[in-house]
Amino acid sequence: MSAAWSKTASAAEISALCPETPEDVRDIVAAAVSAEEPLAIEGTGSKRGLGRPVQAARTLSLAKMSGITLYEPEELVLSARAGTPIAEIAALVDAQGQRLEFEPIDYGPLHGRPAGQGTLGGVIACNLSGPRRLKQGAARDHILGVTAVSGRAEIFKSGGRVVKNVTGYDLSKGLTGSYGTLAVMTDITIKVLPKAETETTLVLRGLSDEAAAGAMAAAMGSPAEVSGAAHLPMYVAGRVAGGALGDEPATLIRLEGFGPSVEARSTHLGRALEKVATLDRLEGEASRAVWADVRDARPFADGTEKPVWRLSVAPTNGHAIVMSLRMAAGIDAFYDWQGGLVWLRMEAGEPEADLVRETLRRFGGGHATLVRAADGVRAATAVFQPQAPALAALSQRLKAQFDPKGVLNPGKMG
Repeated sequence: MSAAWSKTASAAEISALCPETPEDVRDIVAAAVSAEEPLAIEGTGSKRGLGRPVQAARTLSLAKMSGITLYEPEELVLSARAGTPIAEIAALVDAQGQRLEFEPIDYGPLHGRPAGQGTLGGVIACNLSGPRRLKQGAARDHILGVTAVSGRAEIFKSGGRVVKNVTGYDLSKGLTGSYGTLAVMTDITIKVLPKAETETTLVLRGLSDEAAAGAMAAAMGSPAEVSGAAHLPMYVAGRVAGGALGDEPATLIRLEGFGPSVEARSTHLGRALEKVATLDRLEGEASRAVWADVRDARPFADGTEKPVWRLSVAPTNGHAIVMSLRMAAGIDAFYDWQGGLVWLRMEAGEPEADLVRETLRRFGGGHATLVRAADGVRAATAVFQPQAPALAALSQRLKAQFDPKGVLNPGKMG
C-alpha cells in the first residue's frame, strides 16, 4: 500500500474502500489523486459488464452508502444514498401508490447476475430507462439534485429537493449517463409520480417486423396515449413472462391510467388495430410481467456471453436495419420504443462492430452500444458509439474539469 494512501485515507483505507459518508468518499478520492492510482467506481457491481473494463487496482464500492433519506409523497420527491437498491425504492413508493416513471432497466439477468441488485446511483450514472421513455423521458429527466465528489476530491451539490427548484439542474443531468467518469454521486434526489390505476396491453399476433412498425406508428400517432410499443418476432415472444405469449410474433401496445379511461382508449384503439391482425389483451399483472421482461431484455438473458447490442435508431428504420444485418450475420432481435430501440444478439459470438455501425450509417445514423460481451471483447471494441469530433472535444474538456488526474473509472467510456 502506497505511502500516499496510508497518510490520506487511513482507517484501514476506509474499510477496504467501502465508504459510509461523502467525507469518506472525498478522502478516498483525495488519496487516489495523491497517489495517481485509478479507482473503479461501483455500487453492487450489477452493471460491471457495461462499458469497457476498468483497469484499476482498487474498487470504490458505494454498497454501504445505502438508505432513503427523504420521502415526501405529497411533494413527489425522494432522496436516497447512491448505494440504495432500486428494488427497495420501488417497493417504498409502490406502497404509497407511486412509481419511478422512467422505468429503470435491471441489467443483472442479462449479465448472468441475480435480478434486483441494481442501485439508484448505478441507474442514474448509466441513465437507464425502460419502455415508458418514449412517453415520459429518460432517467435524466427525473433527477432533481445530487451530492457528489469530483475527481478533484471536492464535495459539491447541484439542484434541490423540490420539483420547482431547477438550480444547477443541468449539472445533475450532466452526471446522468457519465458512468462514474466525472464524479462519484453519494446522494441523489429524484421525482416520483402517481402510478397508474390499471394497465392494458393490446397484443397483435403474427405481424412481420415491417408490418409491426406500421402498427406501432399508428398506435403512437393516435389519441390513445400509448405508454409502450414493442415488437417481439417469432420465437422471441416465447421468452417473456414464462412463455405466456407463445412463439408467434407479438406486437405490444400498452395503455395506462384510470380504469374507465384505459377501457375506453383500449376499446377504441383495438377496433382500429384488429383490422390489421388478430388481437388479444393482457390486463394488470399479466401486462406488467411482459413489460418487465421487455424492459430488462430477458429474451437474451441466456447465461451466455454472446454479444448483445442496444441500437437507438429512427423508429421507421429499425426493421430495415435488422433485415440488412440478417443478410450479413446471424442475429436475433426484438424492438422497443416503437421500433426505435433495437436489441440485437450476435449468434456467432463475435460483436461485428464494424458491420453494425456501418449498417446504421447507411440507414441514416443512430447509436450502437455493446451492452454485453466478454471482458476481452469489450476491451478491444468501441463499446459506445464514437462521438463526432466537436462532441468528443467537449467531453474531454468536461473530464479535464471534473477529473484532471483521470482517477475515476478510467477507460470506462473510452
